Amino acid sequence: MIRHVNAIAARLSLRPPQRQSLEILERVTEIVPPRKDAEVAAALDIIRSEYPTVTDFEREFPSLCFALATGVGKTRLMGAFISYLHLAHGINNFFVMAPNLTIYNKLITDFTPNTPKYVFQGIAEFASDPPEIITGDNYKAKAGTLFDLTLRCKVNIFNISKINTEVRGGKPPRIKRLSEYIGESYFEYLAGLPDLILMMDESHRYRASAGIRAINELKPVMGLELTATPFTEGQRAPVPFKNVIYDYPLARAMQDGFVKEPAVATQKNFDPNQFSAAEIEKIKLEDGIRLHEDVKVQLEIYARETGQRIVKPFVLVIARDITHAAELLKLIQSDGFFEGRYKDKVIQVDSSKTGAEEEEMIERLLKVEHTEEPTEIVIHVNMLKEGWDVTNLYTIVPLRAANARTLIEQSIGRGLRLPYGKRTGVSAVDRLSIVAHDRFQEIIDEANKPDSSIRLEKLILEPPGQHQKLATVVSQANILGRLGGSPVESSSATIAQSGAPAAKPLFDTEAEQKVAKATYDVLTRYEQLPTSAMLLREEVQKEIVSKVTQALAPVQTELAGVTEAVNVATVVNGTTRLFVQQTIDIPRILVVPKGEVTSGYNPFTLDASSIHYQPVERDILIQYLRDHQQETLVAAGGGQTELRIEDYLVRALIDFDDISYDHHADLLYDLAGQMVKHLRGYNKHKYRQGNLAGV
Repeated sequence: MIRHVNAIAARLSLRPPQRQSLEILERVTEIVPPRKDAEVAAALDIIRSEYPTVTDFEREFPSLCFALATGVGKTRLMGAFISYLHLAHGINNFFVMAPNLTIYNKLITDFTPNTPKYVFQGIAEFASDPPEIITGDNYKAKAGTLFDLTLRCKVNIFNISKINTEVRGGKPPRIKRLSEYIGESYFEYLAGLPDLILMMDESHRYRASAGIRAINELKPVMGLELTATPFTEGQRAPVPFKNVIYDYPLARAMQDGFVKEPAVATQKNFDPNQFSAAEIEKIKLEDGIRLHEDVKVQLEIYARETGQRIVKPFVLVIARDITHAAELLKLIQSDGFFEGRYKDKVIQVDSSKTGAEEEEMIERLLKVEHTEEPTEIVIHVNMLKEGWDVTNLYTIVPLRAANARTLIEQSIGRGLRLPYGKRTGVSAVDRLSIVAHDRFQEIIDEANKPDSSIRLEKLILEPPGQHQKLATVVSQANILGRLGGSPVESSSATIAQSGAPAAKPLFDTEAEQKVAKATYDVLTRYEQLPTSAMLLREEVQKEIVSKVTQALAPVQTELAGVTEAVNVATVVNGTTRLFVQQTIDIPRILVVPKGEVTSGYNPFTLDASSIHYQPVERDILIQYLRDHQQETLVAAGGGQTELRIEDYLVRALIDFDDISYDHHADLLYDLAGQMVKHLRGYNKHKYRQGNLAGV
């Protein structure tokens, strides 16, 4: 069945942790085929023999938890699971469970064809005949499709409240009431299916007694659980799940670059004892806006330089309660808060809204990622939890009382997703900032704890066994495998070869393999050569032998004189030939214009409409939680004083290597003048002589 894994992983562009999860499912269904009559205890023993972290299904049926960090892609993995089980095992009935209405609606959208995040996009078998989507709202109207054998497969999407066994007003849920069309309740129909697979999104929400009973009554063939928090809250400490078969925590997702890097921000040398609680709140809000305006400019610069779409960031303000949220809204909409510039760019999201106000709030919230939607500040009170997936949240201002662990684990989860799907290398574009002047050191200390979600890493290794397939990383692993080294660990995409025999290594002894590995490391540094074949030239070979000998010098004692026991030149030559054979040369094309070349700039009008930098009273210190690197948003004052405000900008511009002051002085001052006019236009009372450097 590995061919299905390869095809699905390629078509859905699965990330390594998603592919690894799919490979685990492939192996589990190989050793425990999905059948209705499977013996649960026996299935547990078989799975535990290969995956020892699974000590209990915690259900009355085989159920496995895949714990993937927020932002890695759990919904897409659901699509991969369904595709595999249908194509490889002919399973046609799936039940996807959501813990709340927000996730329920999101899942319906993502499983609907022609939507931006369609989970089956690229699966050829579903292109003309997509799965029938049956929901908790339309299952009665869809009753006629239940016995339609021409349908490829059916995906039921329900909110847990729709099937909960708790009696409501003396009556069971509608799904458990008799349907005249099918002769039984829809719940009984599902429970009687011979191939029902249950998928539980945010499965930590289904551990209460009522939820467990409802799920067990469905009697599925297998349960597949997905969550970023594989534990339940105990009285003293979190209780971890016993059925986690794959764990990819936040620390690894950050390390591998699949999510933003969280950082905490404060003012340099900030002493909270000098301010009242209300003053600290206002300072945090204002500094949050300054960070926001800075990242907004950085995002636009990145988009214009790379040809990407422009991302509009927003700020999330976490209020204590509805009354507090209303006070914050009033403050932000006042003329005294940055001259009222954000009064039409802020929304309050909580349960106080009804009717038309609620509809407007929801509409603006759902469109917060759209560049044409004006919202840049969202104030919320404990409403935006799981299921609210946005990629443009860059600044969080927590203003409610909570311990540092809660601030880290709950606050950052909503803002970890990357707008471009991967890191850009621009720190401001890849960073999520938490403004916490009064809790700065406390959050740093919490992030440094060994069990912090920022630092905690678990690596579940598959036990050795004949079932394992040879996985090779192309083409690095092909080369290293042939050199006689051990299998290569890598997070890059892999191609699994079912039962393929390993090629005979070129070098047998440990000493030769050490030399070969050192040679490979040296060869990878020769990227400047026009072709890889030039590595075989005599003068280059001599240079490589010299570098390999130097590299092996520190391990001479360990290998008891490896350079004497091994003909280094011979091993270097053999390794180089293999390297050249496995390397695909990519030609470099240089376009050189003919004739005299001149370049320059004509005067132009500067588009500064998206720039709203705010003056900073004091330096804002930003410290990353994972690696402790620091950045600073510099305040006004200090440094060389210029006669004109425009001089500050021109002085900074001429530091760039590709800007010639001598040739373009007039243009530089014209552009600087346009920018100063723009900045003064929206900060009429703040820009004085000499403080432009704070922008």
